Amino acid sequence: MDTINFDDLHQRRATARAQVNEKRRRLQPLIPFGRAALGISRLLGFEQSLFQRRFQPLAQRFTDRIEHAFTGYTPTTSDVIVCSYFKSGTHWMMQIAHQIAHRGDGEYDNIYDVIPWNEGPNPLLGMPLTDPRPLQLSPTGLRVIKTHAAAEYVPYNDKARYICVIRDPKDVFVSSFHFIAHAMLGHLRPSLNTWLNLYLSKQAFWGPWAEFTASYWPWRDRPNVHFVTYEQIQHDKLSTIREIAAFMGVDLSDDELTRVDQLSSYQHMKDNDHKYHQGVGTPFSPPAGRMVRRGKKGTSGELLSPQQQTRIDDYCRQNLIDLGSDFPYDQFYGAEAEIPPE
Repeated sequence: MDTINFDDLHQRRATARAQVNEKRRRLQPLIPFGRAALGISRLLGFEQSLFQRRFQPLAQRFTDRIEHAFTGYTPTTSDVIVCSYFKSGTHWMMQIAHQIAHRGDGEYDNIYDVIPWNEGPNPLLGMPLTDPRPLQLSPTGLRVIKTHAAAEYVPYNDKARYICVIRDPKDVFVSSFHFIAHAMLGHLRPSLNTWLNLYLSKQAFWGPWAEFTASYWPWRDRPNVHFVTYEQIQHDKLSTIREIAAFMGVDLSDDELTRVDQLSSYQHMKDNDHKYHQGVGTPFSPPAGRMVRRGKKGTSGELLSPQQQTRIDDYCRQNLIDLGSDFPYDQFYGAEAEIPPE
């Protein structure tokens, strides 16, 4: 077999990055004026409507991609689909599952060389679902697929495996607020209150948290579906790796288990942050960007007031009720929740 490489993807990303960098160079002198205009809109009370108009077309593009990301594709016995809401530990679970599939030896220049994400910001910069290269490299005959799509847009096949990840929506919000600056808008990020208003609306960046969670909750008892929370992974990652490996049907040796644990550690992933960007940023984002931030749970109080945290809880709880979902919100993230110690 000829050597398998991903030069085509690397070249497309390099070209796209050069184009964005050129736009960034030309637009940089205008950033102070943009910040001033943003400040005025905030003072005059129309920042919210400004960002709603700005994000509505973007949200619609993501919705369109989600609706068609799996068109014509039927998952197979080789597929391990990580279904995770935006900023809910997606890359963490992708890394765990990918390393299990490669027995702790899953090397890549960019994780999107080996993991398809068809509804991403620019699908041309990632691995297509039907590309054979990830499976050609896999010693277990398994490959990972990423999606932020709700369950109704993900084709179900009892021969495939699905890992559904959820995270406290308060922590999701905090992570998304930092992400919007690091990866998209830089100094033109909206105020925290404006971003919170958008987050608690139909205009949420990847759709409402409750809609995503409610869509997968009925899948939880299916034998080929593994439901896991970000908080569980954080509390006991080694046990989570063992559970995921068993779910994937991969019998890891002690050395392989240790290697998977090391490669999915916060420090390793932070040190290799550049490997977890599919896109190339925007003309307004910092050139380096950042995907891995802190990797902590239960820290929303560092940014949100108790009233704002309660507002998120109340909105998500009511949204779940309105959707007819029996997801036990309070048991997971509300007043009844028991957060395991660090």
